[in-house]
Amino acid sequence: MHDSLPAEPLSHGLKQRHLTMLGLGGVIGAGLFVGSGAGIAVAGPGIVVSYLIAGAIAMLVMRMLGEMSAAMPASGSFSVHAERALGRWAGFSVGWLYWFLLVVVLAVEATGAAKIANGWAPGVPQWAWVLIFMVVFTGANLAAVKNFGEFEFWFAALKIFAIVAFLVLGLLAVFGVLPDTSAVGLSNLTGRGGFLPAGWSGVVSGVLAVIFAFGGLEVVTIAAAESDDPVRAVGRAVRSAVWRILFFYVGSMLVIVTLLPWTSMKPGQSPYVAVLDSIGIPSAGQIMNIVVFVALLSALNANLYGSSRMIFSLAERGEAPRGLLKVSGGGVPRRAVLASVAFGFVSVLLNLKWPDSVFLYMLNAVGAVLLFVWALIALSQVRLRRRIEREAPETLTLRMWAFPYLSWAALAAMAAVLVLMLFDSTARPQVLWSAGATAVVLLVAGVREWRTRRV
Repeated sequence: MHDSLPAEPLSHGLKQRHLTMLGLGGVIGAGLFVGSGAGIAVAGPGIVVSYLIAGAIAMLVMRMLGEMSAAMPASGSFSVHAERALGRWAGFSVGWLYWFLLVVVLAVEATGAAKIANGWAPGVPQWAWVLIFMVVFTGANLAAVKNFGEFEFWFAALKIFAIVAFLVLGLLAVFGVLPDTSAVGLSNLTGRGGFLPAGWSGVVSGVLAVIFAFGGLEVVTIAAAESDDPVRAVGRAVRSAVWRILFFYVGSMLVIVTLLPWTSMKPGQSPYVAVLDSIGIPSAGQIMNIVVFVALLSALNANLYGSSRMIFSLAERGEAPRGLLKVSGGGVPRRAVLASVAFGFVSVLLNLKWPDSVFLYMLNAVGAVLLFVWALIALSQVRLRRRIEREAPETLTLRMWAFPYLSWAALAAMAAVLVLMLFDSTARPQVLWSAGATAVVLLVAGVREWRTRRV
């Protein structure tokens, strides 16, 4: 591409192992460990198909994003790609929407981790735990980027170890190898209404329940710009992440619905705890609490990092205040980190004080934003691929499969999910509020374009 961006002033302190673990760990969060219970409750064993469909959409999005990020690494990742493919309005809109999404979700994670910590140490109030977490991770993100990488590496390692251990124990229980267990056979998969007890509509409801658990994968392409060899790093991280995540997600769901009757699942309760209890693992609830606690802190850390780099990239392109461009001697955009954590603190305060009113509206306003972001990634890739093939085909080191057919198929699938959400009474407010937030950002982007043209 001839219109290449200037070299990033950020540090290059992230190693390949950091990126690989970030790609894996960024998406393994409380949504999987706890939220999957709601999906099983509506889809039954068909949740396995729901995860396959949701995972396939996420995989296609990551492949498209990986293709563009390997060809044009930038700390703004898909915001930069959208600007090049569709115009300034698109880069501005997707960048600000994603930043808003991360800093709101950050509040949910901080509050969730504080609730668990408060259960362990009731003497320390919940708000104090939130303050401790925010200060610790702000400090980690203000220091060298390799500190962020190390934090995330060990967090992700623990989550992956927990899932692998769960899969091994689960499989041993399925085959009756563990003490006091006998082979369960397929009765839980075929009994109680069969494999699809709620039919295909149940599978679709399951997709709506679980697709947002795949959010967070995008951060690896933002982080790749701060590695020694961004082109190779992003290619390897994307390739390894998508297949392993499908294995972890689909594999663990298969173990859960094979071992336990799906009718025993309750939304809000971790199906992982239910399985570990059923096979006689002592203190299963506490073990899982620790894993969920680590998952929440890991996501908080990754979201603070991703939001700071996104707003820094927006400032680089004149789409955010120029004052955010100040970079420390170690290559850390400290003002961008502080701006993101400041709004994160505001979100947390709103969550602690008005969880059922003000914060609920904010959460609904970002509920479906991830799908809008993914759709813009797909549109950008469809536009940019032709241009890259013309101008710099040698940069296409990671290619989208079956282009352009799978790119359009991914877009159609995302549109279908949004339409289905509109017909789902619980998901409808998210789509409407998110559409409202998107419309406001698009309006601001349009006004900026109009004013620029008049000057």
